[in-house]
Amino acid sequence: MKPLQTLTSRIIPLVVDNIDTDQIIPARYLKVTDKEGLTEGLFAGWRYREDGKPDPNFPFNQPTHRSAQILLAGGNFGCGSSREHAPWALIGWGIRAVISTSFADIFYNNALKNGLLPVSLPANEHKFLQQTVRKQPEIKVQIDLARQTIRMGDGWQADFPIDAFNKTCLLEGIDQLGYIQKFSQQIAAYEQANGAAA
Repeated sequence: MKPLQTLTSRIIPLVVDNIDTDQIIPARYLKVTDKEGLTEGLFAGWRYREDGKPDPNFPFNQPTHRSAQILLAGGNFGCGSSREHAPWALIGWGIRAVISTSFADIFYNNALKNGLLPVSLPANEHKFLQQTVRKQPEIKVQIDLARQTIRMGDGWQADFPIDAFNKTCLLEGIDQLGYIQKFSQQIAAYEQANGAAA
């Protein structure tokens, strides 16, 4: 995984509540066993019209939002089935953080395990950010994971929660196994000491 420390980006607004994992990546795209090729299916039911052409009204297809790395979503994002392909597809597109008022638990944990930061904001802060992006589509925000803040140049700032373990993994770009391997010397010393005692 790539380390995530600070992220400065424009925002893709998709403020719809209860976006489930089948809407994020429809089941027909789940035949792959790795992360390659999933971006084609990201929000496929919404990104494409019936004739197969991109819908110009869908935010992901609009020039203003190209190369944006932050998604502003509605509440209860990632509900539905527990497919890990959902964060894979978002990351494959280039999304590194999703801002919402709440996330489905399984999606939240899958996101963290794969290097995607779920940012939970209080409803009033989320609404302010939504209104600002609507008025200024090209505005950029900065997410500072170490400080657990999101801010804009006008002085607005909001805090977000994250547990220490997942914060460390994201900051260092390591997964759970990588975190354990950091303590390999201590583990070896413990095993040696216990083996000697036996």
